[in-house]
Amino acid sequence: MLLAHCDASCGDASCGDGRGVESGAPGSRFQPGEAERFATRPLELEADDLLTEVEVFVARGVSVESIMVDLLAPSARRLGELWEADECDFVDVTMGLWRLQEVMREIALRSPSLVRFFSAAPTVLFTPMPGDQHSFGALMVEEVFARSGWQSEVLFKPGRSELLANVAERSLDLVGLTLSCDCPTGTVAELIAAIRAVSPNTETRVIIGGPRVNADPGLVALVGADGTASDARSALALAQRLVTSTSFSLGCV
Repeated sequence: MLLAHCDASCGDASCGDGRGVESGAPGSRFQPGEAERFATRPLELEADDLLTEVEVFVARGVSVESIMVDLLAPSARRLGELWEADECDFVDVTMGLWRLQEVMREIALRSPSLVRFFSAAPTVLFTPMPGDQHSFGALMVEEVFARSGWQSEVLFKPGRSELLANVAERSLDLVGLTLSCDCPTGTVAELIAAIRAVSPNTETRVIIGGPRVNADPGLVALVGADGTASDARSALALAQRLVTSTSFSLGCV
């Protein structure tokens, strides 16, 4: 069920704008315990009040990327853990995740990327596995890629035919597939093969992520994907290694 495939770990700390948890002035990083205390706040606060708390970190100089990867994503993951442990019900978790999504959208709108519209940038489509009802993880990773200069898009709750039609319409450099549900390995492998078959770009790479993949990285080889990453930063670093044919020079924002 859990859609928060972005891990709380920093991953490749060199990616991002340099103001996250591993670098920058003391006021521009999270202090010990802050992310942990925030984790369950989406169960207690409405979206506006939750945004007010996040704005304190933004005003302090914490980067938008770090807000997403080091604060919102671990919170979403924690909500999923509480649901799995029967410590809160499905409705509470769904509402908490919706509030996190509203905060993420608002923060991103207030601080748009300066490089996301370069026409020569590599292209990527993020999507949950068809049948998965949650897209928060895909949304978050898409925003991190967009802020680093990629032409990115995300699908919400796509059907298989919709996903393949979107892939067939453009020459994508990368497709990112998130696996939150316990779907059969053969189904994932067949979808990845279909993505490659319909893509106009014979070099389209496919990466996978999500709770199921994090729990069993061996799925990458089983389903024929090009790689996986446990969080948004390491996904970006992996993608930059995989996609080398672009003339756009990607750097960390």
